[in-house]
Amino acid sequence: MSIDKNMKILLVEDSFSTRKMEINALNDLGFNNIFEAEDGEQALSTIIEEEDFQLIISDWNMPNMDGFELLEWVRDDEQFKVIPFIMATAQAGKEKKLKAEEAGVSGIITKPFTPPELNFVIEKIFNEDDSKQEEDVSAKDVKPKKTSSGKLLIRCAHIQITDHVVLGVLKYLISIGKLKPKHFELETECMTSWNTVQQAFEKGQIDVAFMLAPIAMDLFAYDVPIKLLLLAHKMGSICVRRKIDKDSFNTLADYYKNKIFYVPHLLSIHHMLSDIFLRELGLEPGLAGKDHIDVTFEVIPPIIMPEILAKNPEVAGYLVAEPLGSKAIGAGNADLVFFSGDIWKSHPCCVVAGQDYLVEKYPEAAQEFIQMLVWSGMIIPWKPAKAAEVAVKFLDPAKKLKLKKAVLTKVLTEQRGIKTNDLFPINEDLERIQNYMINNLKLGKAIDINKFVEPKFAKLAYSEDSLSKIERIVPDMSSNIQEIIKNHAL
Repeated sequence: MSIDKNMKILLVEDSFSTRKMEINALNDLGFNNIFEAEDGEQALSTIIEEEDFQLIISDWNMPNMDGFELLEWVRDDEQFKVIPFIMATAQAGKEKKLKAEEAGVSGIITKPFTPPELNFVIEKIFNEDDSKQEEDVSAKDVKPKKTSSGKLLIRCAHIQITDHVVLGVLKYLISIGKLKPKHFELETECMTSWNTVQQAFEKGQIDVAFMLAPIAMDLFAYDVPIKLLLLAHKMGSICVRRKIDKDSFNTLADYYKNKIFYVPHLLSIHHMLSDIFLRELGLEPGLAGKDHIDVTFEVIPPIIMPEILAKNPEVAGYLVAEPLGSKAIGAGNADLVFFSGDIWKSHPCCVVAGQDYLVEKYPEAAQEFIQMLVWSGMIIPWKPAKAAEVAVKFLDPAKKLKLKKAVLTKVLTEQRGIKTNDLFPINEDLERIQNYMINNLKLGKAIDINKFVEPKFAKLAYSEDSLSKIERIVPDMSSNIQEIIKNHAL
């Protein structure tokens, strides 16, 4: 069934910049008959006045009347209750999604999203029979794939951030024959956003995901059969602010007050650390629609943060994974505020999560994969320039980000920046993240961290015997092996 590209769409979003991005996404998909509303109250008036909308797309958190209240009103009104309603929200937790589904939402899309992600949701609503068939297929038991050589094919997803450089280095070492896996073959996929990684992982389309720890926790909380196997890195994020005359404000609090602050996802260490930082300044950060806030958190794709910061004077700054902070600084549009490790030294961020079947049915492949990731992480600080060269090609194959080897080398050698040589998961650190998310940010659902983390592969990977084999991969590291063993062996 073809979708009417001229259908009348109501877009409800309180943030001007986000609304314009979403209009651009709709335009990219061929939809141009778009009406705008800044909050639920304005949307309600527009619906009554216009009467014939064929699709409503609404944010959740808005002042005056939020998106959930608007959804309830639409579904309770006899005249308008059949209008398809998409909730486009930064409320990324599964609990919120279930609440919206119970209220009768037609589709949910997590911000930030791309045009293809939005198109998928619209297609699913208007081609219900086709999408139901696809949903039934994707809901079947996952069947791991084997290669022609009989090895397990490990399909691993990541996004375009330096936090995932260990995966790129591993792939490179395999490609040049320095590492020769006996039990698996590696297939990586660079995805557009955290949403696509999460959805693919939840549906079993990938075996391993490099993803934000709180997202993995949220999936586990709702019985998605996964385990945390390793950290992807420690630290590595950066807070920048718009480059302006320092004499134009008296204190940092004055600068941030009544402005927008970007984070890449609500279920992220970036949200947590940003909240800590702003509250220490005496501010009250939160989402739009919350009472008494004076800094508004908004979620947008990491890769467009530098561009939006340069264009939108309402945006004070952002906290994000590198190299997207250094990119803005290098362009002359931002100043450094702090590195994430300045607030919490050696904090976890992204993790390596694997499907349960990887742990239960293919332990040899899982062990070999984790061991090789650990080796790759150890090599990066010894060969940062080469790692940066590999990362440029791995993270930006289409050259859209215009990454530079010199910038990534600086990122990888920054003393307060990313660390890849200690990836063993510490349960107490994950508990700290969970507690802050639930108690302070009111996000997520408590899980048993001990059941979520499977440390056995990492323990073997960080054994003295395992670490001593690194010199076979990089012979000129042989003189440093004892130091590595002393500092990192378990």
